[in-house]
Amino acid sequence: QVQLVESGGGLVQPGGSLRLSCATSGRSFSAYNMGWYRQAPGKKRELVASITTGSLTNYADSVKGRFTISRDNAKNTVYLQMNSLKPEDTAVYYCRADHHVLKISYWGQGTQVTVSS
Repeated sequence: QVQLVESGGGLVQPGGSLRLSCATSGRSFSAYNMGWYRQAPGKKRELVASITTGSLTNYADSVKGRFTISRDNAKNTVYLQMNSLKPEDTAVYYCRADHHVLKISYWGQGTQVTVSS
């Protein structure tokens, strides 16, 4: 069993920055592909960014050049650095872990990000 705990959300003005963290418990963090998803009110949950066990990254077109995903296997943590935030980035952001072999997935509880003046 893996538990994911997101932190770092909050209220920020347009153009500002936030860094989200997702700390994981359990073993073998390095065996998990990690992803950040978001869900705005009335919309489907969407992939924002992902990072593989080999640190290959992928981003949604809407966040390319503004967001950066990274992982620290020693700290069992994945990060999402969000710069140049826009009101349309407002959503609950979720962390997800996918075991790269066993195809088991886990979700965090989410953290609210609100971009508003």
